[in-house]
Amino acid sequence: MSSDADRRGELLAALHRAGREHSNAAVMFHAAVGARMGLGMTEEKTLDLLEREGPLTSGEIVARTGLAPASVSGLVDRLERKGFVRRTRDQADGRRVIVEIDRDHVASFGALFADFVTGLEALYAGYTEEQLDVILDFLRRSAAVQQQATGKLTGQAG
Repeated sequence: MSSDADRRGELLAALHRAGREHSNAAVMFHAAVGARMGLGMTEEKTLDLLEREGPLTSGEIVARTGLAPASVSGLVDRLERKGFVRRTRDQADGRRVIVEIDRDHVASFGALFADFVTGLEALYAGYTEEQLDVILDFLRRSAAVQQQATGKLTGQAG
């Protein structure tokens, strides 16, 4: 019985270490991508947010990132100056300003992700559909845990 508990403890410790290694690798990769694009980390991850979720208002960016409104305003200004985003009036409500990616400008940076995407596809090929379901569940649930922890740190816990 204690050997099962010992094994679980070892696995949990290994998961903790691997999670930290994964987090560090992700941060360093995105820092390198951002540097090649001439962007800071927050700018690069905001572009990623817009890529995943589509056009957003500055207020929606604040809500999703936990950044202060003034910080988001400056962030969007920088991204716009660098040609990565544009502000447009909301068609349904002209008072709302939407921030959207300039797809033509961003497309030129797709090659920066090519080797990483190819490597992930090769990695995924080694798993069964059932294993991929478990991995997907873990990633979604661990992202939710991290988002909740971020919300507590930024005072935006939900």
